[in-house]
Amino acid sequence: MPKIYLSPSAQEFNHYVDGGNEEYYMNLIADAMEPYLRASGIDFDRNQPEMPLWKIINDSNAQDYDLHLAIHSNASPEAQAGKNTGVQIYYYPTSAKGKRFAEIIDGNYKPIYREPMNTRLVPSSTLAELRRTKAPAVLIETAYHDNREDAKWIRDNIDTIARSLAKSVAQYFNLEFREP
Repeated sequence: MPKIYLSPSAQEFNHYVDGGNEEYYMNLIADAMEPYLRASGIDFDRNQPEMPLWKIINDSNAQDYDLHLAIHSNASPEAQAGKNTGVQIYYYPTSAKGKRFAEIIDGNYKPIYREPMNTRLVPSSTLAELRRTKAPAVLIETAYHDNREDAKWIRDNIDTIARSLAKSVAQYFNLEFREP
């Protein structure tokens, strides 16, 4: 049975433009993913909100996971606050498996995101969850939480986002995606 490490954001200090925070909403997405993963025969573990990033990485590296998925929402630099929209899907540049997973996520996310042509794949060697995890890793910025329309879209689409991400995991493992 394939096994994935889910790493929803532990950044409670990243506040949404109209209430709530990144940690809260990304954990709701991970919660909503669990029934889809179970139904599709995919085992998983996940971080805890109180864990610092170094502990999340150590926890992921403590077992042999087939994938590591970090789930975040984005914020613009202060001068551009509220102006940006879109989705970024990050992977480590030399990881063929990470890139393949990122491409699958992108293919499943475009049809659900409110601006389908505003999703992009981004190679990155600076993000710790991509650079320091043993398993092939992807970090998705699900949309911008400092933009009112994107923040509302995230809140209104928790299950849709979770379903899309779980479907991507099943597709990566060549498993039939099943509804719970």
